[in-house]
Amino acid sequence: MTPLADLLARRIAATGPITLADYMAECLLNPQHGYYATRDPLGAAGDFTTAPEISQMFGELIGLCLAQSWLDQGAPRAVLAEAGPGRGTLMADIWRATKGVPGFHERVEIRLIEASPVLQQAQAARLAGAPVQWLDSLEALPEAPLWFVANEFFDALPIRQFQRTGNGWREVVVGLDGTRLTPGLTPPAPLAELADRLADTKDGDVVEICPAAKPAVGAVSRRIAARGGAAVIVDYGDWRSRGDTFQALENHAFADPFARPGLADLTAHVDFEALARAAHSLAASRLTPQGALLQALGIEARAARLAQGMSPEARQRHLAALRRLTDGDEMGTLFKALALVPSGAPMPPGFTPAPALVEAAR
Repeated sequence: MTPLADLLARRIAATGPITLADYMAECLLNPQHGYYATRDPLGAAGDFTTAPEISQMFGELIGLCLAQSWLDQGAPRAVLAEAGPGRGTLMADIWRATKGVPGFHERVEIRLIEASPVLQQAQAARLAGAPVQWLDSLEALPEAPLWFVANEFFDALPIRQFQRTGNGWREVVVGLDGTRLTPGLTPPAPLAELADRLADTKDGDVVEICPAAKPAVGAVSRRIAARGGAAVIVDYGDWRSRGDTFQALENHAFADPFARPGLADLTAHVDFEALARAAHSLAASRLTPQGALLQALGIEARAARLAQGMSPEARQRHLAALRRLTDGDEMGTLFKALALVPSGAPMPPGFTPAPALVEAAR
């Protein structure tokens, strides 16, 4: 039993089962024993690897995409913000790639939303010399034009999970089997928040909701709607939540999410429709597979240029990274991208408007 498992077991024994959202929040963010509070989870020595860690091309193309959007909206003094910036690799690549964009480095300041002291140190090292400040929450962002990026941020926000029974829903909660943490189900009850899902689900189907996603997107979308800007969100998931996607990763392999709380990363697939609903004041793009977005932004040409002069071994690794980012059998279709802009503003490069999807989301 991990130290956090012992704390959770004593809490549950005293007050009863807890929601999956409470369990995830404790496992990831507990100040003493939480996963993100105690380690750098990325890379070969960690538990997973994100797109920016696979190749610099990802951050470079996302950075130029955001910079072009900034130019299209008049190149104002603005904030460039990232939520969940990991080691700072994505923002460092964005900042390097945009050095040649006229006025961008002079008129834009960086804000990183990061809760982990361990990761803040890594970000500071990678962004040394850049105009960066750290914030505790999205609500703390300045009231200014905002260009926002989130890569694998929303998948780590705590979820609640429900299983349909008739016209009601049974919530997945975490209880005890002896001293072992184990999932269970509450008695079925109607749930107003999922009333619209009775039309597209059947008995036994699982639906997940992310309570923290709405205020997070709301904080970003309010600023963009009022001041201008754009948001680019990249994550794994789909347009609408269906099925049990709650999972744990430890040492780059799937693990039992209830076995070692605090020592494994916990995530769930992102419901992009819910994000579009939360940003109802903005225009949304079509949901775009990551591979298609990177192809549209010119990753093949960038890969060819970087390959010039590489040794055969380095070229092989480089092309493997390209495939991992773009192929359908790798990250190319599992990961999706959504762009949000003020109504009437141009979409960032690589994205196309989706009035039908936005209207449906509302």
